[in-house]
Amino acid sequence: MLFLVGMAVAAPVLLGLLYVIYKRTRRPWLRKTALFLGLCYGWLTLTVAVSVWAGDLTAMKFAEAFPAVFLAVGILFLAVAVFSGMPRRAKRITAAVLAAALAGSGVGMQLYQSHYDAVPKVETADVLYWYDPYLPDTRTVSLPEGSTLRLTENLPVLDGATALFPVYAAFAKAVYPREALETEDPLSYTVDDYDLPGVLKCTTTSGAYKRIVTGEADIIFVAAPSEQQKQFAEKNGVELVYTPIGREAFVFFVNTKNPLQGLTVEQVKQIYSGALTRWEELGVKGLGQIEAFQREEGSGSQSALLRLMGDTPLAPAPTERVIAGMGGIIEQTADYKNFKNALGYSFRFYCNEMVGNGGVRLLPLDGVEPTAEHIADGTYPQASSFFAVTRADADETVRAFVDWMTGPQGQELVERTGYVRQMAQP
Repeated sequence: MLFLVGMAVAAPVLLGLLYVIYKRTRRPWLRKTALFLGLCYGWLTLTVAVSVWAGDLTAMKFAEAFPAVFLAVGILFLAVAVFSGMPRRAKRITAAVLAAALAGSGVGMQLYQSHYDAVPKVETADVLYWYDPYLPDTRTVSLPEGSTLRLTENLPVLDGATALFPVYAAFAKAVYPREALETEDPLSYTVDDYDLPGVLKCTTTSGAYKRIVTGEADIIFVAAPSEQQKQFAEKNGVELVYTPIGREAFVFFVNTKNPLQGLTVEQVKQIYSGALTRWEELGVKGLGQIEAFQREEGSGSQSALLRLMGDTPLAPAPTERVIAGMGGIIEQTADYKNFKNALGYSFRFYCNEMVGNGGVRLLPLDGVEPTAEHIADGTYPQASSFFAVTRADADETVRAFVDWMTGPQGQELVERTGYVRQMAQP
């Protein structure tokens, strides 16, 4: 909205200048030039304004070029004013109006950036803090009785997906000594600090699959691997063992203001292949283009999407420009921004954390809600197991720990955390 206000201030100034030149000049070529540029600029302004209002990321990126467009137009008209024989006073007025237009464009761009940044962005950083095992207000669950397995030395290093951190943090809390998990910095296991010593890490799915192969982690907690992750293990001569320890749903979500009542698996394939691009095609009016966000390659949810797509090719993901190391600019998969026309996906537990903020709503798939009951009975179409992954040459301590996870106490922690027990599946 702020960006639109900025455009509303700057656009009339420049269009007014074009109109003055068109009406006052006696040179036919200058009149035609002013008319042509005025029509072009008016169309550009209207198109971008409507697209930004609808939340079209492509148009928002295009809008980043507005200051350069204004500058180019300004230089052009200054040149026209100087070489067209306009009176001195007209030249001064033209220069003043151009300066005002250029200043307005800068203000408009700043307002646009404020508008874009104000759109809620789904991020993962808080989860690690919430589930630090021994913080006073931790959300990590505990067993009502003592664990039947206690490890005191040669503790396996645990790593995995952010969405599964609450589960394996609970495992560690139940089985490891307290002093092994307490640190001066409660976030010493975060992605940014994963090289610090410790037994509890969270380098996300892609990082964890690399670290189990290189021997930096002993047990990782992840969804099924991508083809690239399988090939990485094979290339390094490492055999991985996948032990299912729980069930989870792969879910899709929209802004709470989106009235869509659900999707089918076939509609999901059409959207993410680029065959279905507008909300009107799904019976939702007024939201325009579907902004179908994706995750980075190698993430658990992106691998789940690829499995859902099967042989259907995936359309390019929305990207955003970010500052990389050494001051470079790179393109990365855009983090989910909760625009009214956005569509995103993840796993049910992590989405429930987001739903707690009231910003997104989970969609039924093929008419089935992604509830724990529907995951357990197999009626939700995109339910699958998540795994404790170990190396085939893992030692007895690691094997005993994984066996405990699949037993009554491990499964109780899976359920208490908010997932579905693996043993609920026949």
